[in-house]
Amino acid sequence: MERRQFVASLVAGGCAGMCVDLTLFPLDTIKTRLQSQQGFHKAGGFRGIYAGVPSAAVGSFPNAAAFFVTYECTKSLLGDSGAFAAPRTAPVSHMLAASLGEIVACLIRVPTEVVKQRTQASPSSTTYNMLLATLREEGVRGLYRGYGSTVLREVSSVSLTALVYLMLCFIGIFW
Repeated sequence: MERRQFVASLVAGGCAGMCVDLTLFPLDTIKTRLQSQQGFHKAGGFRGIYAGVPSAAVGSFPNAAAFFVTYECTKSLLGDSGAFAAPRTAPVSHMLAASLGEIVACLIRVPTEVVKQRTQASPSSTTYNMLLATLREEGVRGLYRGYGSTVLREVSSVSLTALVYLMLCFIGIFW
């Protein structure tokens, strides 16, 4: 992958991810509070709807950037002259690249999600205090609670989405 393409993937991916995450943040807070064991109203209801936004803002850009850089680099390595260069194997190349991208991105996404969700469910606490509490009570492992299941969900989702997308493009269903 050329330097120009690397920088484009890094910046465009990071900006896109940050825009989406910050725009949809209030909906994510509502979902988290609806799922809270405390119940929606005790978890904060509509009060402090942006509780936890600092962790989302801090993690969003590097998370999306990591995904897109990994995706584009892997796709470049596999597709240009690698084992998956043939058009028939392009879907496999995209699926592998997207899966690896998710695995790398989850190294950033999971800790920020843990802190964000805990802060959303306890709006009286700050993001920083929630981070410190998690580290004090559970250590770094606490920040990666759910990493395996998150990776499994994300890899399954992105693989199937890429496969269906590429198959539909391949058969020309829309044109």
